[in-house]
Amino acid sequence: MIIGGELSAGQKLVELSLAERLEMSRTPVRYALGILEREGLLSRSPTGTFVVNSFSLKQIDDAMEVRGALEGLAARLAAERGASRALIARLRECLAISERLTSGADLQTADLADYGDMNARFHRLIVEAADNEALSRMLEINASSGFGAADAIFFEPVPAPRRLRRLHYAHFQHEAIVEAIEAGEGARAEALMREHAMVGAVSRRLPRRMGAAEAVSGAID
Repeated sequence: MIIGGELSAGQKLVELSLAERLEMSRTPVRYALGILEREGLLSRSPTGTFVVNSFSLKQIDDAMEVRGALEGLAARLAAERGASRALIARLRECLAISERLTSGADLQTADLADYGDMNARFHRLIVEAADNEALSRMLEINASSGFGAADAIFFEPVPAPRRLRRLHYAHFQHEAIVEAIEAGEGARAEALMREHAMVGAVSRRLPRRMGAAEAVSGAID
């Protein structure tokens, strides 16, 4: 609700009202509010009321940079340990979906969810292939902000041709990453993945501060 903009930056959250809105008891809502506070999505006022935080573009970029470093390590490990034929086949399935979705003049609304699902699967497959529990756990923590996750697809308010060029670039990066992993080129796979994560850097393109909902209108994976 926060990431989607249903709860806006600065809005006060009342436990009872949320419980009624979500049609559940207050106990799980109270627990969730505490978790969201620890993850930085909420702040607690001196009176104990929870307030939805605003987010700086630097916070978004920082999360994406950390994700790039962690997923870069995952790509290197996957390449150096030897990618199975099954892994490469699944990654190429993702590439085929991406090519189909970006072959038109622009992504339609219905395609955005498909692209996000494809992108999340692509990155998840590489992380799973790294077979490193500590790495997976760190990525989960970084993704908890909502902006550091592979399925957090943000779009800039720019003309469709420019937006599509960015998607094509991301697709070509995916192709290069798969080729490096298949060839066992760990260092190259790591460098490509780190660069890929920063395709979505937004701090130089949008206003300095925004709420979560505004940020979601802002960049690309």
